[in-house]
Amino acid sequence: MSDPSLAGLSDDLLFMTVLLYALAMLAFAGEQASRRSFRLAEAAATGSSLRAATAERTRVMAGAGGPPAPEPPAPVVPAGRSSRAGAVGLAVTGLGAVLHVGSVVTRGLAADRVPWGNMYEFSSAVALSVVLIFLVLVAAGKVDRGLGAFLMVPVVLYLGLAATVLYTAAGPLVPALDSYWIKIHVFAAVLSSGAFLLSGILALLYLLRSRFDDQVGAGRAPRFPVSIASALPSAPSLDRVTYAVIAFAFPIWTFAIIAGAIWAESAWGRYWGWDPKETWSFITWVLYAGYLHARATAGWKGTKAAWIAVAAAVALIVDYYVVNIFVVGFHSYA
Repeated sequence: MSDPSLAGLSDDLLFMTVLLYALAMLAFAGEQASRRSFRLAEAAATGSSLRAATAERTRVMAGAGGPPAPEPPAPVVPAGRSSRAGAVGLAVTGLGAVLHVGSVVTRGLAADRVPWGNMYEFSSAVALSVVLIFLVLVAAGKVDRGLGAFLMVPVVLYLGLAATVLYTAAGPLVPALDSYWIKIHVFAAVLSSGAFLLSGILALLYLLRSRFDDQVGAGRAPRFPVSIASALPSAPSLDRVTYAVIAFAFPIWTFAIIAGAIWAESAWGRYWGWDPKETWSFITWVLYAGYLHARATAGWKGTKAAWIAVAAAVALIVDYYVVNIFVVGFHSYA
């Protein structure tokens, strides 16, 4: 029997979580906009200083001597110019994560089982893992908090889809899922899926920043949306974090597939049957394995490897949404 009061509390907490994540997204976007505006102004000021110094140097050289022309001054970044909005965004994200944890926990207590027994609960848990991994990386100094402006967009959309289209009232597990393996297999899938989705966002940002750098290097003025990459971290740093997140998630995803095969043997009498869910999980595994192999191969680093990471993230979404909703198989009850 489910507890309606706890189930209602879980829903209310999730609603407040989405609101806080949306507010955090706006705060992070404000920080990104401030950084971009300053860097554009900085570039313009540097260009003016360079032109003035060049003119002075020309005047001195044309004269009969005199002191050497001054070098253009180095731009000075004003302290705390955009830190306030970013700090607010990070604090609101942390508060939202606390409420999100509360939503997931109360959902499990309401149903008296693990809180990832259907697509609604799984989606909420995956979104939570994305946010928690992001917060850990920010705390460890591995990623810039300003990336939250790009991260919170899919998280809010993901939770919005879960709370509307995928919503399911709290209740007991269907008999096929009533196994201790759901605590092992699905938890590993939740954690690795969250990390993979985060890596897909980072890979897209790497491609955007790389395109921006190429255009600037060619002397062209980047246009929207490439121009927003001016406030992003460097392409190499984004590439390194993408690789680190995938390297962390890949063994967990591998374990999830193995655990799922063991569960399938006890439930259906075979370890592997090329069910659509199993097939797309394997396709996803192959793509991420290909990414890691590409990173170890000199000719496939950078942009090529990033596109593999994006393709793998798309395969992961197909594995979850398209297969579970539109394809008939043993996993259709999910």
